[in-house]
Amino acid sequence: MTNQTIRRDLDAATGYQELLVPALMQEWAPRVADAAGINPGDRVLDVACGTGVLTREAAGRAGPSGAVTGLDLSPEMLAVAARLSPELRWQQGSADALPFPDKSFDAVVGQFGLMFFPDPVTGLREMRRVLVPGGRLAVAVWGSLDVTPAYAAEVELVERLAGRAAGDALRAPFALGDPKRMAELCATAGIKGARVAMQPGRGRFPSIRTMVEVDVRDWLRIVGITLGEDLIETVLRESETALQPFVTVDQKGVGFDSPAVLATATR
Repeated sequence: MTNQTIRRDLDAATGYQELLVPALMQEWAPRVADAAGINPGDRVLDVACGTGVLTREAAGRAGPSGAVTGLDLSPEMLAVAARLSPELRWQQGSADALPFPDKSFDAVVGQFGLMFFPDPVTGLREMRRVLVPGGRLAVAVWGSLDVTPAYAAEVELVERLAGRAAGDALRAPFALGDPKRMAELCATAGIKGARVAMQPGRGRFPSIRTMVEVDVRDWLRIVGITLGEDLIETVLRESETALQPFVTVDQKGVGFDSPAVLATATR
């Protein structure tokens, strides 16, 4: 990997933190932490932590007597996380082979990463493995596109202009957004008695351009797709029409339903 590629990947991770996290993910960190019942002194693992929004929330609850680890496959995501919170433990590793002994954590959490695991069942099984008896699991995934119409419109636009691969990359975050499907995954992974439900959420961006640009520049780059500048500008121009229904009444931004499926269980 060249220095230029590393720099571009780091820039993409920075864009993810600065734009996607506050617009979509920030509201879920306390909700997932609540669902996991994180207490002072707990040992907590955040799987697929990204730039660490949930890790930081967990650390605030576990306190100085606790121990919180954020794990992610991407060194660029971890670099941004470490820059924001150098006092926390950040570890590179794969969710399908967690680098921890059995029964290491009181709580294992994850938000918006499971959809990208090579095998979600293996990932869930690994999360259960590292939990102590009585430990708590809380995992969130985005609701499906049929309950997230703003992104459904964006995916349709990007696929029409940039092709199937780009459309599929933007479709991927919503792949596990059916509560029944999540319940089946948990049961297959040996997680008994999982409680799975769709929870309402709200996405907010300062403009249509901001919403779409972070996807076509930063998110697609993170998953290995790079679009040319002329194509990006065409997508951005046409998005102003495609996403106009989601502009807020005061014309000061974009707002839309962004629900998530939350699965919780106790080992």
